[in-house]
Amino acid sequence: MLGTLTAVWNRVFAVLGRVSMYRVVYLALAALAVISLVLSFFDLVGPDPLELVVTLAVLAAVCVGVDAAAQRILRLPWRIESSLITAHILLFVLRPTLDLTALAGIALAGAAASLSKYVLAWRGRHIFNPAAVGATVLTLLALVWPALGSSAWWVGTPALAAPVILLGLAVLWRTEKIRVVAVFLVVAVAVAVLRTSAQYNLAGLEIDAMTVFWQVLWSSPFLFLGAFMLSEPLTLPPRRWQQFLVAGIVGVLAGWPIPIGDISLGQERALLIGNLVAFAFAVRTAVRLTLSARAVKTPTVQELTFHVQDRLSFVPGQYLELEVPHAHPDARGTRREFSIASAPEDLPLLRVAFKEGGAAKPQSSYKKALAQVGEGERLAITGVWGDFVLPKRDGAPILMVAAGIGVTPFISQLRHLRAAGEGRDIVLVYVASDAAELAYRSDLEASGVPVVVFTRDEPADLPSTWLWARGVRLDADGLLRVVPDIAARHAYISGPAGLIADLAPALEHARSITTDAFSGY
Repeated sequence: MLGTLTAVWNRVFAVLGRVSMYRVVYLALAALAVISLVLSFFDLVGPDPLELVVTLAVLAAVCVGVDAAAQRILRLPWRIESSLITAHILLFVLRPTLDLTALAGIALAGAAASLSKYVLAWRGRHIFNPAAVGATVLTLLALVWPALGSSAWWVGTPALAAPVILLGLAVLWRTEKIRVVAVFLVVAVAVAVLRTSAQYNLAGLEIDAMTVFWQVLWSSPFLFLGAFMLSEPLTLPPRRWQQFLVAGIVGVLAGWPIPIGDISLGQERALLIGNLVAFAFAVRTAVRLTLSARAVKTPTVQELTFHVQDRLSFVPGQYLELEVPHAHPDARGTRREFSIASAPEDLPLLRVAFKEGGAAKPQSSYKKALAQVGEGERLAITGVWGDFVLPKRDGAPILMVAAGIGVTPFISQLRHLRAAGEGRDIVLVYVASDAAELAYRSDLEASGVPVVVFTRDEPADLPSTWLWARGVRLDADGLLRVVPDIAARHAYISGPAGLIADLAPALEHARSITTDAFSGY
């Protein structure tokens, strides 16, 4: 069952991975705006059609304009998708209007949201969700000038519940934050139901808990807040348990808003507090890198070695997001994720590897730009994330399954274990198209772990601890033949999402399955 679920998850992720995370978010929000516009003609949502169009036009113009000016001054690459995402989120958080004074307030909120990316930032990374900052600024200004308006969260309506769930699910699938947002929803809805029940009891009124539950779920902004705001990777901590804690804190504060003077810790303020907690876990920074060298690892795999200019820490098995600014990026954007191939002990040198596209597969604009980066040029990573890390308990046997370039996180882990002098019971199953595509052979041989190779042809000069599977098919039976004690091992599988989906059922016998899917670029 676990293998089947893993296969389905990765097949969907393989499809969504063809588009950058930021474009998936923007397209989902744009689709939600179109759906809202259609519903407004039938009075199924609060704003009318003209209010929606005018408000979105104002927000888009202000957010794009402020971002463009700031990025030009700071000599940063122009990220129009980021501007449009902020504008669309604010459309659903604020109250659309045609009133000129209220439109001025909306423009101020958009400007504050965009400016927060550069003013409320730490070493190149914004600390708070920009839309939450903009909505909070408008709410505070409205205390002095009520005509400016305030946040309304009109998106929390039954008519939009289904579209928010479906489009939000696509976003969460792409960002791999379904479990995190699920924790937030459970906590927020439960707390809101308890709060409503307590208020009814104090008033001496009868209450149907299930009725309250469905009203809270369908008529509150929790679905939108979780899917499109809490899920923002840049304002979440790097480890999943930390993300769960932040989700729980935001859920409690959103479900039971605490009054502070004339305002309360509403949805956006709850999120801002969660952002602060996340910032405390890991001071996020845009780390500057200088390309030191390129190396050919196989006929189709290149390794990039960078010299880290700033402080950086990571756990072996985690991945980074590397930005390569270039003109006219395609749907896959200017930022991509790479598993780190070096160990923490190798710093300040940092290594990543990537597979070059063949003639039959068109290269993305990102890959073309990456190929043109020369030695001495500077790039930046926008963060380090991931839970593809080995169990802390040393005695737990491990099975590593690497598909092609998916060997890189294992190289980081094995290099770290060797540098730290730690011995672990590890077996590595390495799948490649042919023997020439077995990357990092020297690192694997130095680690001393047993390696089972699945290739069409037999590799030459195999070490005594290596075994060629001799054409054995990598399915459940084949895996049991080469790793007979698989039931006692924690299985880790890394590689392209589509291939992971094909291999996942073969790991049904394992003690557990942890995956690291590459979305491609």
